[in-house]
Amino acid sequence: MSVRDALRKAQESDMDLVEISPNAVPPVCKITDYKKFLYEQKKKQKEIKAKQAQVVVKEIRFGPNTEDHDFNFKLNHAKGFLKEGSKVKAYVFFKGRAIVFKDRGEILLLRFAQELEEFGTLEQMPKLEGKKMIMMINPKKK
Repeated sequence: MSVRDALRKAQESDMDLVEISPNAVPPVCKITDYKKFLYEQKKKQKEIKAKQAQVVVKEIRFGPNTEDHDFNFKLNHAKGFLKEGSKVKAYVFFKGRAIVFKDRGEILLLRFAQELEEFGTLEQMPKLEGKKMIMMINPKKK
């Protein structure tokens, strides 16, 4: 129907002519209450947003000379994080001249990833970024 006819019909019924799909040929319009239309769109957007999963990243920090007890303590925390569905970002922070021990940091992170193998998958191998050596671990799907 022509735009003029549609507008007249909408005015007769005290409604609005709302363009639903402007890219279609011809454009699709609907006679409805515009406020109600906006409300329904907001409701749909809110519903879509609620269904999206929020990705939470938990960080665990090591030093290049981390001892076994501290390592195991942080390992248990990481297991809990992965079980609840959070990503784990593990990094070794090098202070001052400790950057000389890059190999220790890499070994530590690889050992950490190996211990967490049954709880998560390695997303990113350890790589040096400035004074940090960073590694990401994703939780395994249930």
